[in-house]
Amino acid sequence: MTLSPRFTLTVGALATLCLAAIIHILVVLSIPHNVRHSAYDNIAKYGEDREFNLLADVKPGQEPLPDLDPAMKHAACRFRLDDGPVLFDASIPVSFWSIGLFNSAGEAVYSLNNRTAGAERLSMLVLTTEQLSILRENPPENLEDLIVIETEKPISGFALLRAYVPHPSKAEEVDAALKRASCGTI
Repeated sequence: MTLSPRFTLTVGALATLCLAAIIHILVVLSIPHNVRHSAYDNIAKYGEDREFNLLADVKPGQEPLPDLDPAMKHAACRFRLDDGPVLFDASIPVSFWSIGLFNSAGEAVYSLNNRTAGAERLSMLVLTTEQLSILRENPPENLEDLIVIETEKPISGFALLRAYVPHPSKAEEVDAALKRASCGTI
């Protein structure tokens, strides 16, 4: 029994397509494991950990991080709870500000804005359950005034502080407020 050349070519083409599909699927599935540049890593180039670093203004094609709002100014602070609790403090003189906490994978962990906080000033403490237990033994005077965010396990991550710029004339004032914001220890 002899196979026709047409049959052989058809089987060869189907085998090639199947192999190409398998390779394509494997490459797509391996991308997350091979990409080393996360938002957490990218923020490191803007300055030291445990301090807010002003990000460049959002311009098309030149965003410091994906999906930032061009009507806002942004500052980022990388932190590791293994190094101790993190105290975020800022006073931003605009009608709207928000802060988002993200883990090192870039997943949102917590978000807060001036309206939900019910205050003009951001005063937030992020710590582990164990760190909170230790802190309660000798609490700081202003513990009742702080928004306390407790996590079960130590995380590495970053905070993204955003402030609305109502008019270009206010941009420098907002920049100065973001530069004064602190992200440090108690």
